[in-house]
Amino acid sequence: MHRNRLATVALTALAPVSWGSTYFVTTQFLPADRPLFTGMMRALPAGLALLALTRRLPRGDWWWKAVVLGALNIGAFFPLLFLSAYRLPGGMAAVIGSVGPLWVAGLAALFLGERPTLRTLLTGIAAALGVSLVVLKAAGSFDAIGVIAALGSSASMSAGTVFTKRWGRPEGAGPLVLTGWQLTAGGLLIAPVALFVEGAPPALDGRNIAGYVYLALVNTAVAYWLWFRGIGRMTATSVTFLGPLSPLTAAVIGWAALGQALAPVQLLGMAIAFGATLAGQIGAGPSGTRSSATGPSFATGSARSVEELRPFSSAEGNAEELSMDVIGVAVRR
Repeated sequence: MHRNRLATVALTALAPVSWGSTYFVTTQFLPADRPLFTGMMRALPAGLALLALTRRLPRGDWWWKAVVLGALNIGAFFPLLFLSAYRLPGGMAAVIGSVGPLWVAGLAALFLGERPTLRTLLTGIAAALGVSLVVLKAAGSFDAIGVIAALGSSASMSAGTVFTKRWGRPEGAGPLVLTGWQLTAGGLLIAPVALFVEGAPPALDGRNIAGYVYLALVNTAVAYWLWFRGIGRMTATSVTFLGPLSPLTAAVIGWAALGQALAPVQLLGMAIAFGATLAGQIGAGPSGTRSSATGPSFATGSARSVEELRPFSSAEGNAEELSMDVIGVAVRR
């Protein structure tokens, strides 16, 4: 793998690794049973801080694009993921979410001209199998709403990944700018839902505040910036194969910091999922290299150069996706 690409993959991988710490922070630092408030606190303060830092607002059609991407990657993804985590047993939500690479493969073929190979499909199945061995406990009862929510969260983050890549970025706007737009839009969409469902915000002590500061700055602002930056430099399919690093990180932190045992079958699952993550990067080309022979062109109006068509990025989640944090396990414990 080329040195520059290796550096890009390594930096992008820090995003799902960070998301894997969400379970530990949620259980040890945050008030219980406030998933929507937590989702809002993750997204909105981070988005507003990035807006203040970059001092740039969307223009023209990027107003509605930022809202759409913010809804897909944050605003819809967070609530659906939390809903599935509450209604499904054990890590089932994480397992369903781990089909993200397959969602992205299909959407990328449709909208980006990234045609999936047999190896991509088999690798995606292997990733889902590995995650299931790591996080899936007792089967529990089937909950249709929970399953639909889990599939919806995975599809939402996957669509956000593909459309962020398809739309690229406006001239002069870097990954930090786009991250701020999406986090702000997503946080504003979550806020009224959180107020309606969970009521007034809870009283926070110093430990809670420290947890939310970590989630907003490291786990969200920095992590999503790395994620969006990575999608701008990698194919949509290869970046989503980094998603399984999130449940793997959560399992390792649970073992190291919380004394949770790792059974042999879980270690086998970790090896399979990590192998699928590596396989998803091998042979993947740089971002957005497609010609008219490999897929449809989405240019509108006058013809645009290859440079103009070079896509930027997107999440996360996610998904995941597993893009975001595998809270299929996190929220229920």
